Amino acid sequence: MSYSDYGDNDPIYGDDLADEDRESRPRLMLMGLRRSGKSSIQRVVFHKMSPTETLFLESTSKINKDNIHSFIDFQVWDFPGQMDFFDPTFDTTAIFGEVGALVFVIDSQDDYMEALARLHSTVVAAYRVNPNITFEVFIHKVDGLSEDYKIDTQRDIQQTTTDELADAGLENVQLAFYLTSIYDHSIFEAFSKVIQKLIPQLPTLENLLNILCANSGIEKAFLFDVISKIYIATDSSPVDSQSYEICSDMIDVIIDISSIYGRAAIGAKSQAYLEDQEGHEDWSHRPDSESRGGDYEGSNGDTHSQALATGSRAGSLSNLPTQSGGNHEAFSVIKMGNGTVLYLREVNKYLALICLLRAETFEKQGLIDYNVHCFKEAMDQVFELKRAERNRREMEANQQQQITGMYDP
Repeated sequence: MSYSDYGDNDPIYGDDLADEDRESRPRLMLMGLRRSGKSSIQRVVFHKMSPTETLFLESTSKINKDNIHSFIDFQVWDFPGQMDFFDPTFDTTAIFGEVGALVFVIDSQDDYMEALARLHSTVVAAYRVNPNITFEVFIHKVDGLSEDYKIDTQRDIQQTTTDELADAGLENVQLAFYLTSIYDHSIFEAFSKVIQKLIPQLPTLENLLNILCANSGIEKAFLFDVISKIYIATDSSPVDSQSYEICSDMIDVIIDISSIYGRAAIGAKSQAYLEDQEGHEDWSHRPDSESRGGDYEGSNGDTHSQALATGSRAGSLSNLPTQSGGNHEAFSVIKMGNGTVLYLREVNKYLALICLLRAETFEKQGLIDYNVHCFKEAMDQVFELKRAERNRREMEANQQQQITGMYDP
């Protein structure tokens, strides 16, 4: 399943933000030298291609425009590395004028001095056309480097770029640097932070997650785009890479189990099991007929901690038809061997809330469920205001057109 599976009239967040004029979509541009990994990143993140399959991708020969129907509608433009957009035949205003974020990809395993020169010229040209662009630098293919070499490479690239921009009088331009690889979660985590900068409601979403965590005893909460596994918001506590990886893997576990066994059947059985286990301190003593989750590495360093899937109510999380024909919200709980509980709730059709909390905190599940319900209602109100504002602007535009038409000869 990929974003491209959905037609233009079937955005995956239907009524939220997808009714915006298509020309007003934020534009995310992927730039860099040839064979730096731009197309591979696009295919892995937005089209669920296996990283090993990207080895057979041909080099991009023309601008590839990809319409992404997500929590926000945006376009991804993949620029060929050999294209010189400083040529007079190119209109830089048309290229950079509507850009929300510019992602420049650098191959860390190659000599990157030429890439840094291209990065500098690209930032200078783009900033002069559109000062509102956010610049992101992916130091890519770091999976083959040692930890010390990764840090040294990032420090060298960051220092060189900053010095060159300062010499050009652009010391106020802010660039964000990320170490990425398509063979682990780092590329998804980096893209999460890029996409978050394109969401106007991000401060409100973060505040709502902070309130939820404070009132529910939740240690960490992520709001995930289920298909891409990009988290569009999280609470204000620091993001631990291992916590993000566990939550991301939970989505795969639930979708895989749902596709194999059918969500409606699992839902009835798992909910009954939850009720039977109410009041039991040790959840690991369960009937042999219950399915086990995969092996995880606990946050305290315990390897291969046993994970127990205790709930997976039927829902639209994996976009599969329910056996009963209903459309109940997806729900799942996984108990880790180190005492951590993973709690997943569907927020809307393709957004899921995943929380990490302690087992003793989860004893107050009723309180947590109620607070999550309030969180979902608050999110609905946030985007209802967005829709109302959009409708107001459209009405004013229509009225202005009617007035203009009345005075046209």
